[in-house]
Amino acid sequence: MNTGIRIQLSVMMFLEFFVWGAWFVTMGTYLGVNLKASGVETGLAYQTQSIGAILAPFIVGLIADRFFPAQRILGVLHLAGAGMMYLASTAGDFASFYPYILIYMILYMPTLALVNSISFRQMQNPEKEFPNVRVLGTIGWIVAGILIGRLNWEQEGILQNTFLMAAAASLALGIFSFTLPHTPPARSRDEKLTTRDILGLDALGLLKNRSFLTFFIGSVLICIPLSFYYNFTNPFLNEIGVERAAEKMSLGQASEVLFLLLLPWFFMRFGVKKMLLIGMGAWALRYVLFAFGDVDSGYWMLILGIVLHGICFDFFFVTGQIYTDNLAGEKFKSSAQGLITLATYGVGMFIGYLVSGYVVDAYVTGDGHDWRSIWLIPGGIALAIVLVFLVAFREPSKAILDNRL
Repeated sequence: MNTGIRIQLSVMMFLEFFVWGAWFVTMGTYLGVNLKASGVETGLAYQTQSIGAILAPFIVGLIADRFFPAQRILGVLHLAGAGMMYLASTAGDFASFYPYILIYMILYMPTLALVNSISFRQMQNPEKEFPNVRVLGTIGWIVAGILIGRLNWEQEGILQNTFLMAAAASLALGIFSFTLPHTPPARSRDEKLTTRDILGLDALGLLKNRSFLTFFIGSVLICIPLSFYYNFTNPFLNEIGVERAAEKMSLGQASEVLFLLLLPWFFMRFGVKKMLLIGMGAWALRYVLFAFGDVDSGYWMLILGIVLHGICFDFFFVTGQIYTDNLAGEKFKSSAQGLITLATYGVGMFIGYLVSGYVVDAYVTGDGHDWRSIWLIPGGIALAIVLVFLVAFREPSKAILDNRL
């Protein structure tokens, strides 16, 4: 891969995640403060991510992989997405806001697979070249959070600007996409493709393995407490008086980069089971820190809870991807990853986003929310999952570890 293409792919990846980070982190605060939405309504808005994740394989599998070059579809989706982001910024209430964000997420979620596909098709050695490109995506998300914080949009109550910023970036990426390297369809339009192929259901046979079944169920369940973080951390931090909350939350993505770089060392030292347990345990610890933290003497608890995101995400989800990849083998590798993605970002978070909304509404007080009670609920759920996983999951053979690392 030459330098010119590397720069193109890096810009693409930066904008892809800048667009998402520009509005997703602060949407909960915007809905609660600006549109006076309830917790359940906020959960429904975030639930559109799961709907998009469930539909994305059909859009990519039935259209992008068969009929049109990936870079053109990426461009069209982002141009349409820019329009939806602009319209979302003009909505005066939740009822008019929801259709725009639903359509947007159905358009956006397929682009996550498209940017990966475009990247991989230009690389001679993806395992070495892709991480250097993908890290620009995380940097894009971090930059979006810093900008929101520095512009004081949270404090000034003008978070509708986040959707305008996302619309502008989406428009730029939509136009830029048509300049990306040509990426023709990976499949013939005459090739037979079934729902089973698209959703990765060929990998269901792996569930006969007790440990993989435990991991699969654990992955779905851990997404329930995980959803509380994405939905309500920003509203929580703003409500208790943390300044530039979106900027502070970008520390979570910074720690994600750090722990991703250190992951091979931890992996070989601890093995799959301990890594997964540490990841799930970090979710429980994070929520305890949020429950007892405050903007005074307990401020360090809030920051530590955010920084734990690197361990929460990398130790469970990235380790789980490696474990799945090697257990499945060459034949079912893609199907297995698709199945796990459907289970987590689709089913697990779909449930979690809704549950979190009901929990938050149950603890509304006269001057805000009883956040301690709220955070202890996902913390307790995460701890229960850890205990079950500790008993039911068996460490895979060393061959599975050595295969990838």
